Amino acid sequence: MEQTETPREPSAMSRGTAIAYAIGLPLSLLGLIFWPAGTIAWRPGWVFLAVLISGFGASALVLAWVNPIIYRARSRFQAGTKSWDKALLAVILPAMVAVLPVAALDAGRFHWSVVPAWAVLSGYVAVLAGIAVTGWAQAMNPYFEPGVRIQSERHQRVIDSGPYRFVRHPGYIAALFLFFGMALALGSLWALVPAALAAAVLVLRTSWEDQLLRAELPGYDDYARRVQWRLVPGLW
Repeated sequence: MEQTETPREPSAMSRGTAIAYAIGLPLSLLGLIFWPAGTIAWRPGWVFLAVLISGFGASALVLAWVNPIIYRARSRFQAGTKSWDKALLAVILPAMVAVLPVAALDAGRFHWSVVPAWAVLSGYVAVLAGIAVTGWAQAMNPYFEPGVRIQSERHQRVIDSGPYRFVRHPGYIAALFLFFGMALALGSLWALVPAALAAAVLVLRTSWEDQLLRAELPGYDDYARRVQWRLVPGLW
């Protein structure tokens, strides 16, 4: 059916909310890493923060240039977000956040596990790859929201360019890189446990979202026939 109404883009984040994010997020990261570690002098924690902030900072600068609407789309959960998605996110988000304090308790305070240098380096590679792929997906997809829904008021359409040429959910494979990469970069094997929990529920979310898009987003079923893989080319 032809769309006649002008798309209604999400409203901008309020100034107060933007300031709260700008102040609260860095403070939260400091608390999640250094309080469990027991010391502000834990050097691996500072290296991790420097890499994380540099990576996401560079990604934010690129997105502000090529797809600034993404900040409005991702600033909040929009009306119509599926209830089952909120339930899944109630598991995914705490598990993802738990990676940091568990890693800090392990590697920074109690030294429960020993992670070789090559594994730590591979963790950083995974983190940077996750940031890069997430940024690429967001640059190409203006409908990249935090919650699962059909964005009918924005005249949502299928995006099949950029990373979407290879997999249907590149943002999710990027999230998997980040989950496991953060644990290894901080030098913790125990942090792989919450990372694995977040990953398992995310894979379930991928399947349910795919079913929704096939059923309700025009053109997605044809797209899914062209791009067969949800997350990993040649595997799934």
